[in-house]
Amino acid sequence: MALRHFLGHPWRTGTLLASLSLAACAGNGVGLDANGQPVGTGGGGPPPPLSADFSSIQANIFTPICSVCHIGGGAPEGLRLDAADSYNLLVGVPSTEVPSLDRVKPGDPDNSYIIQKLEGHAAVGAQMPFGCPTTQPCLTATTIAFIRQWISNGAPPPAVATVHAAPLTVTSIVPDAVEPVNESPPQIMVAFNHELDVWQIDSRSMHIEKIVPGESTASTLVSEVVPARVSVSNANLRALMVWPSHQLASGHYRLVINAGAPTQVSDLAGNSLALAVPSESGESVISTFDVEVHP
Repeated sequence: MALRHFLGHPWRTGTLLASLSLAACAGNGVGLDANGQPVGTGGGGPPPPLSADFSSIQANIFTPICSVCHIGGGAPEGLRLDAADSYNLLVGVPSTEVPSLDRVKPGDPDNSYIIQKLEGHAAVGAQMPFGCPTTQPCLTATTIAFIRQWISNGAPPPAVATVHAAPLTVTSIVPDAVEPVNESPPQIMVAFNHELDVWQIDSRSMHIEKIVPGESTASTLVSEVVPARVSVSNANLRALMVWPSHQLASGHYRLVINAGAPTQVSDLAGNSLALAVPSESGESVISTFDVEVHP
């Protein structure tokens, strides 16, 4: 059955970012001044100008304030708010805390979970940024109003130069093969450089394998096959979401297209995604990642 519409729930970070994350999550107010406004690039100067577009919100709010915690393998709820991943993990993606609400619902800021978290009236969890208002300032209503307006405008993506003649390629994957995630990922996000043709994507055409690596690819053993659901939000046709049927324990995993599946990951121009890495059974391997759940 072709997938027409499901509201779907690249390789960075190091020791410095990890240390920043720990500092920010301790509630030190990094990124905000005493009035809850974004700190300027000069450190304590006037905040940079904000506008109700995603690029401005990313540069002035998500990157300096949110991504110190929401980044890499330890990102809370798997929500990475770095510039490479934030849009694809926000727009049209259900919240993991309250799945009935999208993190960002285009055109509807009141029912966008991010607004509820920033304003402090979400049904689950603490107000964001973490530690506000006790150990660091919260975002002001004026600052949040820019995010509200962007959502009211339909939550358009950042402006990027698109070369339609370019082949369909993957631009980012969460989780990735660089840094292990420290909890079962709520979803796997695969972002592309072109909008996908959702009519060509089957909702049950992929699965996740837990593998025991051997001495070579040919000797790789599969210890568990985890069924998954595939979704693409009509709010963001460049991001494909894969939802595991159950939580993933610690181990090494890969995302593959089912053998014999009719799925063809292609863009609206009919260009198909070329996957060069086959599994032992001839299935197409999209990505690999590690889960390291710490007690």
